[in-house]
Amino acid sequence: MREIKSNKNNPLKKIFIKLCRIFGFEIIDQSNFYIPTSNKSLDQSISIPGKRSINLPLGKVNITRPVKSLDVILRTCMSVNMLTQSKKRIFEKSKDEYTKRTLISIIKSINHAKNIFQNVRFKIFVIDHNSEKNQIKNMRNILDGSDINFEILNLKLEEFSNQIKKINEENKEVTSNQKSNMSNIHKSLLLSKEKSEDLVYLIEDDYIHQKDSISEMLHTYERIASLTKKELIICPTDYPYLYTQSENTKIFLGERRHWRQVDQTLCTFLTSKKIIEKYWNQLTSMCKFEHYPFEKPLHNIYKVETCISPIPSLAVHFTNINSIYGLSPNVNWKKLWEENEN
Repeated sequence: MREIKSNKNNPLKKIFIKLCRIFGFEIIDQSNFYIPTSNKSLDQSISIPGKRSINLPLGKVNITRPVKSLDVILRTCMSVNMLTQSKKRIFEKSKDEYTKRTLISIIKSINHAKNIFQNVRFKIFVIDHNSEKNQIKNMRNILDGSDINFEILNLKLEEFSNQIKKINEENKEVTSNQKSNMSNIHKSLLLSKEKSEDLVYLIEDDYIHQKDSISEMLHTYERIASLTKKELIICPTDYPYLYTQSENTKIFLGERRHWRQVDQTLCTFLTSKKIIEKYWNQLTSMCKFEHYPFEKPLHNIYKVETCISPIPSLAVHFTNINSIYGLSPNVNWKKLWEENEN
């Protein structure tokens, strides 16, 4: 077969490429896997944040819902190993080790996203309850070296505890650990409402993230919100429970992942301030009454609003290996764990 070579010195070709750039068209030279209008290889992203999402061979989606900012709100409590279980986590380390690696992975993922979404403002809020002073100091040292704007807040349980009903939906007494969790979620929601401009990412402190997790979620939010003309909720995790039942769903295409519509998540999710304000009473009801399941108000919201999760996972819930809400399938857990040691 004759080798086909591109003639980059051809003046007519140069003019044609410039015209295509002006009118927003892309040229694909499939003979050498090259896109001359973007000066990129075909296996590189040619999406432009805030302007267009391109996934070959499906073409372009014009972004009508650009992301302005992302506030990451991390809830930490290193004094409690597992909220509702006594089982050991995978790798069987102390809780502060999972929190540390969660924070490190988030920082790495934000730094990766900052290079792509250069017009998006990023900030990390840490809301801590009952961690030791040296543990909080270690978090601060990690954040100080990150070049990301951040705040560490101490949860004042007394501000919320009186609002929590003592008996839950199962007619059992609400535990002190659960009260702490409910109060921290309440504080996170208040912070979202008061401080956030656009997107909010609420995270528990045992989710270790892939490097591209934040950028993929932002690309996907822009793309799908622009297509559907609606705000949405993004869960970063491909939970094992999703493979234990057979249900119809919708599949969406993101930047580098497939996404499926889901009707259940835990309390780690990304959404917009608009969604939080729209469903304020339902969301804060989780913080005042322990439902069964705990996330029932979230699941009711998902009956109305679109919630999606990635295939494969962008963040892994590092809990016990047998939990159906734990380790995501088809992910190298050990590699992800080791990559975020420091």
